[in-house]
Amino acid sequence: MKKISHVGMDLGDRFHEICGMDRRGRIAERERITNTRESLERFFADRPPVVVAMEAGTHSGWIARLLEELGHRVVVANPRHVRAIWESDQKSDVTDAEMLVRLVRVDETLLHPIRLRSEATHVDHLTLKARHGLVQTRTKLINQVRGLVKSLGYRLVGSTTRCFVSRAREGLSGVIMESVEPLLTIIEAVEMQIRALDQKVKRIGAERYPVTARLQQVTGVGPLTSLAYVLMIEDPSRFRRSREIGPYLGLVPRRDQSGETDKQLPITKAGNGYLRSLLVGSAQYIMGPFGPPCALRTFGLRLAERGGRNAKRRAAVAVARKLAVLLHALWVGDEPYDPNRGLQKVTEAA
Repeated sequence: MKKISHVGMDLGDRFHEICGMDRRGRIAERERITNTRESLERFFADRPPVVVAMEAGTHSGWIARLLEELGHRVVVANPRHVRAIWESDQKSDVTDAEMLVRLVRVDETLLHPIRLRSEATHVDHLTLKARHGLVQTRTKLINQVRGLVKSLGYRLVGSTTRCFVSRAREGLSGVIMESVEPLLTIIEAVEMQIRALDQKVKRIGAERYPVTARLQQVTGVGPLTSLAYVLMIEDPSRFRRSREIGPYLGLVPRRDQSGETDKQLPITKAGNGYLRSLLVGSAQYIMGPFGPPCALRTFGLRLAERGGRNAKRRAAVAVARKLAVLLHALWVGDEPYDPNRGLQKVTEAA
């Protein structure tokens, strides 16, 4: 067994390519192993501690936890930032593994390491992902039913997703109803599963993450958004200031500045897309007709009034960014939530 100090792993669904480098920076070992715990343990178990670099992906979570249990240090690279790998003209699994080990040996900050969730948090997060998958399935099925009916010259009346099946059955009959009934039955079953998961989300938040109740003081933030926020952030102390949450969730504009040119660009979308969409949805509720008077609502409406292209959309994103910061401040702070805090500043700025 050769002495290696750094390892690059290109993870695959069936096989992993491994490139090991010694302390002098020479490639000392290359190997291809199967994607099993047993194969990983055979390769890493009896080795002195090494630094292992891998890209974030489907298998990176459990593999990183396994290697850390074996005494190694793992650096999980953010795929969005490792351009040297996915923009290479000679890209392959072998060269990717070698590039990872070279980068982690020179300066691991080049990999923009990300923090993985604990196994317990990851398991709870699966509930949210399962619900999200069912919601997407429901949306596709509803759109399919509407499209089939529309192709025959009919239109279904507008309704909420929860009332769609009952409204469709009231408005359809005859051959059309016979054709779409199987889809309506599936939509009904999916809806029942979504409601069951909604109850499970409430239980998980109340029993395992009581801080979610504190976050739900903000109108527009319910059990789903608060739990997703807590599971994604996991440890609020890793952010020195609440304002760091905006960039972390990809809710700040990208920047392209050179000389006297400073372009206005869309947000980076660097963080978790699901949580970002939930926060934007909460922001839209706060700005909507049922949103109660508060500083966030006033800020968003004033921003939207400035007009321009996509003004309301940009305002919703800005409110979502402020909401993310507010939730972190509520999480780590002791002061009670004041919906009108900062309202005077918003009014004066307008």
